[in-house]
Amino acid sequence: MEKLKAVIIEDEELGRELVKNYLKEVDEVEIAAECENGFEGAKAINEHNPHLIFLDIQMPKLNGFEMLELIDDTERPEIIFTTAYNQYAIQAFELNAIDYLLKPFSKERFFEAVNKAIKRVHSNTKPAERSISKLSQHPLTDTLERIVVKSNSKISVIPVSKIRYIEAQDDYVMIYSTEGKHLKQATMKYFESNLSPNEFLRVHRSYIIRIDQVNQLEPYGKDSYVAKLKNGEPIKISKSGLKALKEKLNF
Repeated sequence: MEKLKAVIIEDEELGRELVKNYLKEVDEVEIAAECENGFEGAKAINEHNPHLIFLDIQMPKLNGFEMLELIDDTERPEIIFTTAYNQYAIQAFELNAIDYLLKPFSKERFFEAVNKAIKRVHSNTKPAERSISKLSQHPLTDTLERIVVKSNSKISVIPVSKIRYIEAQDDYVMIYSTEGKHLKQATMKYFESNLSPNEFLRVHRSYIIRIDQVNQLEPYGKDSYVAKLKNGEPIKISKSGLKALKEKLNF
């Protein structure tokens, strides 16, 4: 029987060593790669196409959920989360993760999770659709600090501080930053809910702007206004958006 290929993605060496030592007793699984961060993890998954990953959540550069957003649905392996934080379990199971191991976990608990993974892979049955878009509904911080986007093979991490505005585009949004524009599959509702309300405001069903980018407000036709940004770009504003923006700007 073909062995299952596994990738370990964990920023702490002790955590990686623990998983490797436990896996020595599991004949059905072989380790294809081990990674210290989400960037390495995404690359290893694309390269090795593993059946299973052991994934930490809180990691520098890219957290575990951000990394999963970069993996194509057809390539996404089964997931066993290994983390010291219990508050992300609901998100993990929304993705139909095999298991959620809370550090420090026992060898018995680890084997229980791995056996479930082996059974699922060998049964050749895929779980219910896993929506990575749901990941973004629950940022790991109170408000978003960065946004991860992928264009072809290029990965960009956009600090929220560099965003000028966001525009709705069907099932996607276009993020305009000081470094260019980036298309991301996400909802305006998500950004409206998770960007800092002290810094960002939804002024129209199609636009969220960074408040400190507004240079002036100008009439635009009958009962209509636009916000002129510091770079001169005009952004449509709804009546309710105008009222909220005036309050934010103390007009």
